[in-house]
Amino acid sequence: MKIYCISDNLDTRIGLRLAGIEGAEVHGADELKNQLNLVMADKDIGILLIVENLAKLFPDLIMELKINRTLPLVVEIPDRHGSGRSAEFITNYIREAIGVKM
Repeated sequence: MKIYCISDNLDTRIGLRLAGIEGAEVHGADELKNQLNLVMADKDIGILLIVENLAKLFPDLIMELKINRTLPLVVEIPDRHGSGRSAEFITNYIREAIGVKM
C-alpha cells in the first residue's frame, strides 16, 4: 500500500516527497476532482493525504469518501501555513465524540 498526497503548493509536495510520499500539486476545483478520480481508481493507494485548503473545496465529497470508502483512508493535513482549525479543535472533537458537555 502506498501513501499519496494532494497539495495546493510545491513546498508541501516536496517535503512529503523527501519522506518518500508521492503526490500531485493541483490548483482549482477541476484539477482536484480529476486527481481524486485518479486516486480512487488506484488500488495501490492505501492512504490519501489532502491539504485542508483543498478539502474545503469539496467538503461533501471528502466526507463521502471518508464514510463510504474503506480505501484509501482520507486524511486532511495542514499545509505550510498551519491549520485553519482553532486551538481547541482536539478538545472539542473529543467532547463531541464522548458526549461530554462543559
